[in-house]
Amino acid sequence: MKKILSLVLCATFIVAGAAMADAKNKSGFTQAPTESRGGFHGPGRTPITAKEAATLRDDTPVVLRGNIVQHLGGDKYLFKDVSGTIRLDIDNDEWHGQTITPGDTVEIRGEVDKDWNSVEIEVNRISKVE
Repeated sequence: MKKILSLVLCATFIVAGAAMADAKNKSGFTQAPTESRGGFHGPGRTPITAKEAATLRDDTPVVLRGNIVQHLGGDKYLFKDVSGTIRLDIDNDEWHGQTITPGDTVEIRGEVDKDWNSVEIEVNRISKVE
C-alpha cells in the first residue's frame, strides 16, 4: 500500500511540474527573447574632468571624456582632457577589439583607485565618441 501511495504521489508531482512548465512557456516567462536584449538608452552619469576625478574618494565611479595619449607600460596609460592628465589602469580584456589612437576621443567608465601617493582610474569600459 505504501509503494502504491508513493508512486501516485510521485506521478502527481511529475504531472503537476510538467503542467506548470508548459504554462510558463506559453506565458513567455521562461523563454529567452530571440532578439538581442536592450537596456536603458538615455541620460546617465555626466562626464567629469581628470582634475575632478583626482579629488574623489577611492572606488568612486567616474565617467571621463578625452584622449588616451600615451602607453606607460603594462596596463598603465595616460589620459588627457581639458583639465589635465590622469593615469588609467586598463586590463587587456577591456579593449574589446577596439583600436584607439591619441587622436580618438574616448569615454572612459571606471572607478577611482587611490593609493598612498597616487591616483588612477581603474577602467571598466572604453568607447570611442563619434
